[in-house]
Amino acid sequence: MTYSTKYHLVLVLLIFPLHILAQTKFTIPLGSSLIANDETTPWLSQSGDFAFGFKKIHTQNQFLLCIYYAKIKDATIVWYAHGGNLVPRGSIAELNPQKGLILRDPKGKMIIWSTGRIGSNVAYAVMNDTGNFVLVGVDSSVLWESFRYPTDTLMPTQILEINNKLVARKSESFFVPGRFYLRMLSDGNLVLVTQSKPTNFDYDAEYYNSHTSDSGDEANSGYRLVFGEFGSVYILKRNNQRLVLTPPNVPSISENYHRLSLDFDGVLTHYYHPKSTSTGDQKWNTLWSLPDNICLAIFEDIGSGVCGFNNVCHLGENQRPYCECPKGYLLTDPNNKYGSCKPKFVPSCDEFGQGNPEELYDFDVVTDVDWPLSDFERIYPSAEEECKKACLEDCFCAVTIYRSNSCWKKKLPLSNGRVDTSLNVKAFLKIRKV
Repeated sequence: MTYSTKYHLVLVLLIFPLHILAQTKFTIPLGSSLIANDETTPWLSQSGDFAFGFKKIHTQNQFLLCIYYAKIKDATIVWYAHGGNLVPRGSIAELNPQKGLILRDPKGKMIIWSTGRIGSNVAYAVMNDTGNFVLVGVDSSVLWESFRYPTDTLMPTQILEINNKLVARKSESFFVPGRFYLRMLSDGNLVLVTQSKPTNFDYDAEYYNSHTSDSGDEANSGYRLVFGEFGSVYILKRNNQRLVLTPPNVPSISENYHRLSLDFDGVLTHYYHPKSTSTGDQKWNTLWSLPDNICLAIFEDIGSGVCGFNNVCHLGENQRPYCECPKGYLLTDPNNKYGSCKPKFVPSCDEFGQGNPEELYDFDVVTDVDWPLSDFERIYPSAEEECKKACLEDCFCAVTIYRSNSCWKKKLPLSNGRVDTSLNVKAFLKIRKV
């Protein structure tokens, strides 16, 4: 038996059976059920820190089957079933000896979701104090556990194995899969990537790579992302070396809740939250995050970038992005500020024979903003006024960028929009005169 195999076996023995045995009084017996409504009591962990149950989302009649923090005000969700899809009021989750945990429609006739084939009969379930929901077999073996099927969050003592992933939700309160993925690749690299929706085509736009792959020495390659029991997050290599992602000083895990979440906006963040309600700072604080600047890190040949098409990515607090449509553009979906922006008007070549372009159009000027992959023509050398005139007289030109005697004309839709103070550029957005 190799050292790494022994390590994994010891880790599994430490995490799962001991927690299960310690919580025998809090086991969930066969036949137990939960109903999606406002009255059903969730299945709690022994400490009461975590709950497994239905949470109402958006409206009074839509619920999410999930695991969440039970003692903090916002009841943060850390795992969810059924691909994040909501179910109607009256839906039923029940513990079945042959099928494990199953989710039925309100009439109880159709199975909407289940834990799948589990290979043996279930004896009971446990909601662990680690945040792990476990189905236990008649021989006390672990048949299924939520830790093996993460959604967008890892918890202390949880491991992300090779070929497993975290998937960001679509928005803050819309839990279906979004565009951003954290993957532990078979070559040993941990990567953050974007993916097209709904085609599920990988754009191959890595915006973080751990560089823990070694083709010349496999033992020096990563193979697990580990969230240690004391709050340290690291990539474990096959030779048991570690690439530690967490800063040296980690807030006490006995006094704070910890989680590692791939947020809907693509930022991977290690959060901590005081357990004591007497502490004034009752919110999630950021310990560290990746990447440092997602607006600049994502650079897609295909796709829109961090924000939607024609939108602009700004870096806010804690390295979190926010998006704003430029002047003359409106969100295609007013409820999704991270989505695409539509122009209030589209330059038309038919208009150019109807009058002087200078009488029809003007420019809104912004600094340090660019859409770097939307060029269709470069003019060099060029003065600033010549650059503006070139765009004004070109019916295909929506924006022109001027920097250091160079002029770039850009067409719609604009992609990879970002604020970058290092550019020292001016962007001239063509707008129709009122």
